Amino acid sequence: MSDDWRIETVDRIRSLIVQAAPGVVEEAKWRKASNPDGVPTFSLGGLICTVETYKDKVKVTFAKGAAIADPLRVFNASLDAGTRRAVDLFAPDDLDEDAFVELVAGAVALNRS
Repeated sequence: MSDDWRIETVDRIRSLIVQAAPGVVEEAKWRKASNPDGVPTFSLGGLICTVETYKDKVKVTFAKGAAIADPLRVFNASLDAGTRRAVDLFAPDDLDEDAFVELVAGAVALNRS
């Protein structure tokens, strides 16, 4: 990741996940030459989500997103996937923080059910 808005966005997402899911475990997975830092993954009772940076966006993919209520329509990517759903952020101010926290809380509740 280069030093730009995406790093700040990932840090903000990380703090929102910790707020919504106290005790969450963050791990870096899938390290490779093109991404030596790996992909941040967040788990609590099972996988919650992954956070990836791309040239033009930050993508937060919820492992079981299709089963999480999203009344404010935060999910905007992978909407036709069978199980997962994602949030693509193209600018630092694209995220409704309260609605995102609710998605994380929903993912944790689903993992615990």
